[in-house]
Formats: sequence, C-alpha cells, structure tokens
Amino acid sequence: MAKQQLPEMPRWDGPLSHPFYSHVVKRVIDFLLALILLIPGCIIMLPLAIWVKLDSPGPVFYKAVRGGYHNQPFYILKFRSMVVDADKSGGCTALNDNRVTRAGKVMRRLKLDELPQLFNIIKGDMSFVGPRPELLLYTTQYTKEQECILWVRPGITDRSSIVYIAQDELVGETDPVANFEKYILPEKNRLRVEYAMHQSFGLDVGLFFETIGGVFGKAKKMADEKAGKDNQHG
Repeated sequence: MAKQQLPEMPRWDGPLSHPFYSHVVKRVIDFLLALILLIPGCIIMLPLAIWVKLDSPGPVFYKAVRGGYHNQPFYILKFRSMVVDADKSGGCTALNDNRVTRAGKVMRRLKLDELPQLFNIIKGDMSFVGPRPELLLYTTQYTKEQECILWVRPGITDRSSIVYIAQDELVGETDPVANFEKYILPEKNRLRVEYAMHQSFGLDVGLFFETIGGVFGKAKKMADEKAGKDNQHG
C-alpha cells in the first residue's frame, strides 16, 4: 500500500479504558478464535466463492481501503456482493440497489460477505468486535473526540452494526449517501466513540452474541418472506 498517496489520518493522545485488554488480551483472543473458526469458515466460504463467481462477472473478493488501527489504512476483505466498479457510483448501498448481485442480496442480509475478514483478524488488522471501519473520506474528518475510534482495532461488528443492521432500508432509494451522512453517520460515530471509551471483555461478549441473534433474526425474516411469497403463488 502506497501510504504516501493516502491522506493523513488523525491521531489520538487521550486515555482508553482497559488498555491492556484492548491491546494485548483481546488480540490473543481474536487470533486464537479466528484460527479455530478458520477451517469451518473455509468450508462455508468455498461454496460461497463458487456462487459469487457463477452469479456475476468479476472477482470473488472485494478489497477496499478503510481507516484502521492506530490510524493505519488497511485493505478490508469481503466477498464481492455488488457488480464490478459499483463503488465508483457511490459508497452507500441504497434500498433495492440494482448494483447488488443476486448472491450479494442473500450474503449481505446474513452477513456472509464478511466471512473473509477472518483473514483480516488473523493478520491483526481487525477484531471480531470493534468499530466498523469507515471509508477514508469519513475517517479523515473525525473530530478530536472521535479520533479515539482509530485507537482500537476495527471489528466485524459493533453496536452501530446492530442498531443499523437494516441500513439500506433506512437510507432509502433517493439520495442514500446524503441520507447516510445526515441521519446515520453522526449516530454511528457516537456509538463508536462510546465503544472505544468503554471497551471491555464483557461488552465484547455481549455485542458478539447480540450480533449472532440479529443475524438469526434476519434469517428468520427472510424465511418468513419466502414462505409468504410461496403461499401467494401456491
């Protein structure tokens, strides 16, 4: 990554809660848990990779730069859930966004597109629980209060991911980027700051299981919607 070509990221010089847990204990837990989940994760990821490749033209994985730990940009890894070059027409996914592929619609609702981030965790770029990493467009605009977000490892899930688990529905179909920046981003950043300043083992465990519950809830909703459509056509 050519760091000199990327904008300078903000720095944080204030205190954080439980620094030893945040910097040492949590990293050990993340690394060991990611290794344990890697084999079953790869078993799930293999058919997903084939599905992505057969479903639409383009690469299996999507890589994009995000603001990361200790203000270092990194490449986040996901299964590609949109058509190639979709990010060139806007970084926010709208309701009923026609850039999302058929496979992407299912993976996004069940968070399966995030599975490759196990490799980000093993590498040390991410954690299971932590502030969702944002585009550099937004991280470079953090206020002094918000700079602490970049001083804990970004995660696959956090409180904002749970609160805005249906973000595409909230931003709507008309001008989703403006709606995201006006109505969602400020609250997301507030929740990220709250997490960074109160990070603890108990909080992480709670958010981890809340996320699992939220994903299962969305899976049930999808099954109910499908059953309803089948009954209508039956």
